[in-house]
Amino acid sequence: MLKPVLQKNDRRASWYIFSASALVFMGILFLSNVKLATKLPFDPHVFAGINAILNTLVSFLLIAALWAVKKRNFIGHKKIMLAAIFLSVLFLLSYIAHHLLTDATKFGDLNHDQIISADEKEKAGPIRIFYYFLLLTHIPLAGIILPFILFTAYRALSGDYEKHKKLARFTWPVWFYVAVSGVLVYLLIEPYY
Repeated sequence: MLKPVLQKNDRRASWYIFSASALVFMGILFLSNVKLATKLPFDPHVFAGINAILNTLVSFLLIAALWAVKKRNFIGHKKIMLAAIFLSVLFLLSYIAHHLLTDATKFGDLNHDQIISADEKEKAGPIRIFYYFLLLTHIPLAGIILPFILFTAYRALSGDYEKHKKLARFTWPVWFYVAVSGVLVYLLIEPYY
């Protein structure tokens, strides 16, 4: 196993993790009601594409990290997971930029009038059900996964590997689902931007 790089202090770590998670969650809730009226020299929906690329990279990194730890390559696992966390932070910044700079997009809204007509519903077809299922599972899981990711990382970095493994058994599949479903949500909504 690797040497710890953080001094174990569960109380302090809990305070930081819950504070950071709450701040991110409240910030996203607050910013979801804010729209910056800015003329940009590019289409701000480019951020949605960046988000999908970042989520794709995180998905691959999570698979690589799982493979590395199964091969007992703990140094590689640590580096890969830190890269996944770093890319997730970049995702968060890009996500905020996208939502600050664009109006909400409704699935199936071909004429961009924010109203889904019967004709538009028919054209979207049954894929709408799949899209909304993905969205309704992706959003709450994305909202709750952050503190679990941070606690899982803290357990590893402080050398508490038994608790790290127990948490990772929950955190990894949820994080992976959030990353993959985020890409699928983007691919489904992108034609309506």
